[in-house]
Amino acid sequence: MNVSDFYFDLPEELIAQDPLEDRASSRLLVLDKESGETKHQHFRDILKYLKKGDCLVINNTKVIPARLFGTKVGTDAKIEVLLLKRKSDNVWETLVKPGKKMKEGAEVSFGNGLLKGKVVGVVDEGNRLIQFEYDGIFEEILDQLGQMPLPPYITHQLQDKNRYQTVYAKHDGSAAAPTAGLHFTKELLAEIEAMGVKIANVTLHVGLGTFRPVKVETLEEHHMHSEFYIVEEEEAKKINDTKKEGGRVICVGTTSCRTLESATGEDGILKAGSGWTQIFIYPGYQFKILDCLITNFHLPESTLVMLVSALAGKEHVMAAYEEAVKERYRFFSFGDAMFVTNDTTEA
Repeated sequence: MNVSDFYFDLPEELIAQDPLEDRASSRLLVLDKESGETKHQHFRDILKYLKKGDCLVINNTKVIPARLFGTKVGTDAKIEVLLLKRKSDNVWETLVKPGKKMKEGAEVSFGNGLLKGKVVGVVDEGNRLIQFEYDGIFEEILDQLGQMPLPPYITHQLQDKNRYQTVYAKHDGSAAAPTAGLHFTKELLAEIEAMGVKIANVTLHVGLGTFRPVKVETLEEHHMHSEFYIVEEEEAKKINDTKKEGGRVICVGTTSCRTLESATGEDGILKAGSGWTQIFIYPGYQFKILDCLITNFHLPESTLVMLVSALAGKEHVMAAYEEAVKERYRFFSFGDAMFVTNDTTEA
């Protein structure tokens, strides 16, 4: 299967640059994964399609303000550092611009010396390992100096950094938000629970590989980035019990989906634990535990469009995307949502 099979024409003006004031007022395209039938709703109408006994799986990772702007020590060169992955207490794998100015041994200062970093190694794809020095608590300094690492297609400045954070974000570690979760409010989640829908938490720290374009021609050649996930015992039990009792497992976002499918055995049982996943889900993949998916509208030719196509079929997904473009849906991180389901009858 070729990457170009997942191309669609997207007018630039449909890329949402700002979040809506009311999270749950975004639009919702409901897609029947079996028939390809679509319905147009608003996100809070998700209540019509959830049933008692279902389990909603959310990713409670928290985006860190991972973008830092500093100056190379001994020069006036401006340096941008993006934190990707914590390797040890004070050493991070980072993306540095311009990289050529920051060879091993080079130092960078942020916030007039409040935070200092030294390049201690160069790893895959030219990423730099930086050892940081500071007085106090790293997370507090980062909160003071760092900016939210918005995707490259968002050019507007974010006024409130909490808008690139889900209302249930808990565990620091992501370089990008699990954006399908941005549509939920605390009130909507409370209504969902009151209906008898279980809510299970998993954690997957989203890496920037999410935004990297696929540079090969065929899907089989693509090497997926790795991301760290955690599934707690109690949460695994909620999800396994749902399956046993005949309920549906509904993942909020591709990150929750990748976590569950990585941690589930061939026997269909989700195992508690933690680890790194490089799972690449594309058409032909047989889902082990997921039934339905709430997701945003993704980039053409992205691994995320491929994942959704594995669940609902490429023809159905590409037709739904064409319809979303025609109906002027808002795309990507701050855009509208899609519910890929096996039942579009309304409660």
